[in-house]
Amino acid sequence: MADKKKAAYRRILLKLSGEALQGRQSSGVDPEVANYIADEIKSLADLSIQIGIVIGGGNIFRGIEASAKGMDRTTADYMGMLATVINSLALQSALEARGLATRVQTSIEMREIAEPFIQRRAMRHLEKGRVVIFAGGTGNPYFSTDTAACLRAMEIRADVIMKATKVDGVFSADPVKDKSAVMFEKISYIEVLTKNLKVMDSTAITLCRDNSLPIIVFNLQKKGNIRGVICGKKIGTYVGE
Repeated sequence: MADKKKAAYRRILLKLSGEALQGRQSSGVDPEVANYIADEIKSLADLSIQIGIVIGGGNIFRGIEASAKGMDRTTADYMGMLATVINSLALQSALEARGLATRVQTSIEMREIAEPFIQRRAMRHLEKGRVVIFAGGTGNPYFSTDTAACLRAMEIRADVIMKATKVDGVFSADPVKDKSAVMFEKISYIEVLTKNLKVMDSTAITLCRDNSLPIIVFNLQKKGNIRGVICGKKIGTYVGE
């Protein structure tokens, strides 16, 4: 058993993109990827970390893209919210297969498959050691799941948002397209906004800035990174004051 004092954070909000679940598939959920993510989360079990999760829905449906092609924006966004519920249930299944007690809470009521989001109930689940997956975004159109992650993180009083990505952190440019791009070890909220860096959307970054909620951006695809960040290792990019 690892020494619980090694954990740098007591309660976290893990933000996953929907694309993280699709793996190499063109869309949908790749069970192997869901199992990998579940294993990474399970690696935190002996650290007594309280874990909240928000997942996007882009692997199934992107509201903003459908809106750009003529679909009503409100309708498209609600469809995207439903996509996040599908992803949340897939991750819940993978986590529970590994013995982790998990609850899905939705911003839009669908009682047959999940609990409605209630802040006090979510806090109680976390205190009892259950992983809580927050689905359905904010429950309102025109807001991204990044904003939902910041909102839920503040509601559960998380110490940090852990933003899982496909790259090692925040770069000066897209490292896939620009090999000269430089990664920041630490960057301020204002710099993210003024440099228009694609960490989270501006609403989410502003929300974190106004509430002094730090964000750590790290590469999910490198095994052990989640645990490394939790244990205080210098992994990824720290976004804060």
